[in-house]
Amino acid sequence: MVSHPLDSALPPTQHDLPCDDGVPMETQRHKLQSDLLIETLYPWLAGRQDGYVGGNMFLYYSLAQVRHQDFIGPDVFVVLGVPKGERKSWVVWEEGKGPDVVIELLSDSTAVDDKTRKKQVYAEQVRVPEYFWFDPFNPQEWAGFRLVGGYYEPLTLNDAGVLASQQLGLGLVRWQGCYQTVDAVWLRWVTATGDLLPTQAELLHQERQRSARLAERLRALSVDPDDG
Repeated sequence: MVSHPLDSALPPTQHDLPCDDGVPMETQRHKLQSDLLIETLYPWLAGRQDGYVGGNMFLYYSLAQVRHQDFIGPDVFVVLGVPKGERKSWVVWEEGKGPDVVIELLSDSTAVDDKTRKKQVYAEQVRVPEYFWFDPFNPQEWAGFRLVGGYYEPLTLNDAGVLASQQLGLGLVRWQGCYQTVDAVWLRWVTATGDLLPTQAELLHQERQRSARLAERLRALSVDPDDG
């Protein structure tokens, strides 16, 4: 691997740039919320030839940002039209594009920055087509925006209470339920028909239910489902 120091003539790659500031996410709830959004997108992306979903990692969009060490790390972001694979950080000039969707999880210490400086950076510098925010401890505090003419215009909820993402063909909805033993109101992805993108646990449960129904049908036909 060839390394490009920050002061060289060649732009640095993800292997040259800092990828972690050592600061953990605000709370366990914030981490779980990020995990939930990312985990449920993996099977959806598996049906595509391209795409990447990540979170809590640095996003580099300009060399000036690197020189000033103005680090920015979206809690969750999705990029389509790029090769699949692991990244240390997201480097726009290396990848050829920035995120299509960014989600920030608000907290007492980050809400103002998420709603002002970061929102401006995502609109004017990175040009992220869709930006959402959500407060895991105050679910009423959520919003979505779409980039129109260089400025973010607020999205409105549809009749099903969904904020639609045109970029992904999915939506975001608030869902009351239990995830990783924590009962709360979570932000989740839904399909255009309103179906939740399932977690791994939910997928396993669905598979067990299908197996149980099949076994019942076989028994009704006097066939032992456990026989060879």
